[in-house]
Amino acid sequence: MKSSAITGDIFANHDCKGHKECHDRLVSILSHLPENLKIHTPTPASFEDLQRVHVPGYLTWLERQCVKHMDFCMLDEYVYTGGYLENNQIVQGFLDPNTYINPCSYEVATYAAGSAIEAVNHSIDGECCFALARPPGHHAEADRAMGFCLLNNAAVAAAHALTNVDRVAIIDWDTHHGNGTQSIFYPSNRVLYCSTHEKDAFPHTGLIDETGSHDGKGYTINAPLPHNSGIADYYPVFTEIFLPALERFKPDLVIVSAGQDMLSDDPVGSMQLIPADVCLLTALVRDAPWNSLAFVLEGGYGPSQPEAIRGIFDTLGKSTPANVPQGTPSKTTMETIRIMKKLHRLS
Repeated sequence: MKSSAITGDIFANHDCKGHKECHDRLVSILSHLPENLKIHTPTPASFEDLQRVHVPGYLTWLERQCVKHMDFCMLDEYVYTGGYLENNQIVQGFLDPNTYINPCSYEVATYAAGSAIEAVNHSIDGECCFALARPPGHHAEADRAMGFCLLNNAAVAAAHALTNVDRVAIIDWDTHHGNGTQSIFYPSNRVLYCSTHEKDAFPHTGLIDETGSHDGKGYTINAPLPHNSGIADYYPVFTEIFLPALERFKPDLVIVSAGQDMLSDDPVGSMQLIPADVCLLTALVRDAPWNSLAFVLEGGYGPSQPEAIRGIFDTLGKSTPANVPQGTPSKTTMETIRIMKKLHRLS
C-alpha cells in the first residue's frame, strides 16, 4: 500500500514546554519516519470545513481566546514563537487545567484539521496518508475544547469526506475515549464510530451501552477494556467486533484516530501494548476490504511512540498478514465482547 504523511513547521507554534502535549512529541516522531517517505505540506481547514462539526459561535470564541493578548507579541525585537509575552516571559493561557492555548493556537489547530482533510483526500485518491499534526482532536466536542484538543481533526475530515462519499468509519484506538468524535456523530447513520479505550479513564465516557441516538442508533461501538490490557485483549475486539461491524457497514473510507498512548511506557495510561502490537492492529485494518484508509494523530506521549508510528508505515508497505498474538484475553474482556456481540447483533 502506497503511503505518505502530512506535517510541517507550523505545528511548532502551538507549544508549551514541559506539557505532555508539546511539540517535542512530534519532533521525535518525525525523526523516525522512513527514508524517502512522501511528505505533503499542510493547509488550513476553512471556516466552512470547521462548521460542519463545530458550532460557529464556538469557533469565534476559541479564536478570540487565542488572540486576545496578541498585543503582547507585537514587539519589533521579539520573534514570536508561541505563548503570551508578559514581563519578557513567554507564558501560556489555559482553557481548562489540561488544555493550553497561545496567540497562534487557533491558526495551528486549523492546520491540524486541514491536514486531516488532506490525508482523507490523498487516501481516497489511493495513497494511504497519515496526518502527523497537532494539537490532537478527538476530545473536542462541537462547542467545547478539552483534553489537549481544540478542534476535532478526525471529525472535520470525516464530515468533509461525506460531501463526496456515502459512509465513513472511524476506528479510535487511543487509550482515552474520543468523546468529542462520538458526540458529533452520535445521531448519524453515515458514520460508524468504533472505539477501544481504557475503562474508567479520562474522560469517563464510552460505556458499552452508548450506541448512538435517532438514526445513529447502533452506529457507535464502544469497547472499554480493563486497566493493563494487552494485545491479547485488543485482538479479539478488532477481529470479532470492529471488523465484522465494518464489513456490515461497508464504509467508503476508514479513518484511524491513531493515539499511541496505549503503549506500556506511556505516562498517561496503563495499557500494555508494545510497538509491534500497533503494527498488528495496523495490519488488521490494512487487510480489510474497504477502499480508502487514512490515519490522524491523536495522543501518545511515551518514548516508544516514534517506533510505533514508524511501524505503522512499515506495515502499510508490506503484505504480510497479521499474526494471531500469544496469550488469552482477560475474563473481563471476554465478557465485554460477549455483551457487545449481543448488543450489536454480531455473530
